[in-house]
Amino acid sequence: TDLLRPERDVVREAHAMCVIVDDIVARARYAAEVDGQVPGIGGPASSIVIRSGRHPLLFGGDRPVIPFDLELSDSERTVLISGPNTGGKTVLLKAVGLIAAMTQSGIMPPVGGGTTLPIFHSFFTDIGDHQSIAASLSTFSAHVKALRSILIEADEASLILMDEVGSGTDPAEGAALAAAALLSLTRRRSLTLASTHLGTLKQLASVSNGVVNASLEFDASTLSPTYRFLKGVPGRSYGLAIARRLGVSEQVLAEAEAQIPDTERHLDAVLAAAEQREREMNARESALEERASGLEELAARLSVQASSQEVRDAELKRREREAEKQARKETKSYLMDARRRVEAAISTVQTAADTSSREARRLVEEGIKAESRALEQVEQVERAERSAAPVIVGQRVRVGHGSIGVVQEIRPDGKLKVLVGVMRMLVDPATVSAAGNDPGPKTPAPKPSISTQEERDSPSEIDLRGMTGDEAESATEAAVDAAFLAERPYLRIIHGMGTGVVRERVRRVVSTDRRVARFGFAPANQGGTGVTIVEFAE
Repeated sequence: TDLLRPERDVVREAHAMCVIVDDIVARARYAAEVDGQVPGIGGPASSIVIRSGRHPLLFGGDRPVIPFDLELSDSERTVLISGPNTGGKTVLLKAVGLIAAMTQSGIMPPVGGGTTLPIFHSFFTDIGDHQSIAASLSTFSAHVKALRSILIEADEASLILMDEVGSGTDPAEGAALAAAALLSLTRRRSLTLASTHLGTLKQLASVSNGVVNASLEFDASTLSPTYRFLKGVPGRSYGLAIARRLGVSEQVLAEAEAQIPDTERHLDAVLAAAEQREREMNARESALEERASGLEELAARLSVQASSQEVRDAELKRREREAEKQARKETKSYLMDARRRVEAAISTVQTAADTSSREARRLVEEGIKAESRALEQVEQVERAERSAAPVIVGQRVRVGHGSIGVVQEIRPDGKLKVLVGVMRMLVDPATVSAAGNDPGPKTPAPKPSISTQEERDSPSEIDLRGMTGDEAESATEAAVDAAFLAERPYLRIIHGMGTGVVRERVRRVVSTDRRVARFGFAPANQGGTGVTIVEFAE
């Protein structure tokens, strides 16, 4: 002890610190146990909002705690709670008082998020029976003594809780005294919660601003409380109904009902009808919510099915396009192979000079023309399907997606005679589109079919200057076909010198064509490297 005595101040401070820590830990554990939330704090006489409020002493019992919601605006200062006995009115009064006191004591109360409480400077309660033989106080005298103290001291920053206000004396006088006291507290803006069984007090809310009715729901079919707080709806006492359920004779009950004043009986009937409508509305609301939930679930399923159907449709379209593309590719490959065989046959019969050989050559040439037309149709399908734009004589058009030409004639059969460079072509209207000043996309132009008359009039020279590489390659192939079928001995291809792209495309075409015997640049005085001369095999 002598050793510790010099350190008594340190020990005292350490002990005080442990008490503070223990206090904070206890508050935190309690808040976690009751799932409490930090309430918002307002000024005196401000509005009060309690979300999921619960009485602190109800936790840990066998029954589940039913929360209540209480919301009062700045202008609503007095709440009259009515309803049968054992309905939970007193528990609600005490819960509101304890929640407010715990908040101002720094203890997190059992409330939910969104709760807002004003600061109260004083608390007044008149709950329970305070009669005393020693103090010569009856039940009514005790209530009047508490009421007098409240009326003297209460102000706008006071919370007042009164249970069974106006009871303990003649109902008419008790109701009159209670009504006058409640109106006085309402005018001074004290926040008052009072419970009552007096029917005349239930009408106070309809004639006084700042007073609102409330009740705790009671199941009329089972005569048991549900403890659900209902603001704006006064409650019925159910005294006779409870007595009937407990076995009181019908004769006694009939006499009792006959002695009830007409105003009380009418008010009770109105409240019963209001409760019935509310039950019907609640049932209808539950049905609508269930139906809305079912519709939302159905909409979600339909949305998933629609999305799945869209995916399947897209996959089917993709497969269809791939199948069509593969079929066109195979058809084109077959036609190209047939073309190579025809060209080989032409090379075989080119050297023959007798009449029969010429007839065979003519038949072969007709076969290659038919093959060329079929190949052109396949290439047209490969391009984007579109309707032919109307054209007029003299209009600039684009043949397929390639060369640009001018319409010279519209034949009776619908075919168009188009001049592309120095070459005249006979094309289908579906393969052309208006060109305007657009040079056209840089994609290979389809090979147009060439008529027999055009074969005989086929030029011996073609000018490719200004074309792209793809356009030049397509035009060279078409010109070689036309010149060979017209039995021209040679073909002059003017490609210019430029970057050499067009020239290389031209030389690539003619170097792989079996009908070409030889090719080379023109003499220097006839164009030089800007012109390629192609000679055909005899």
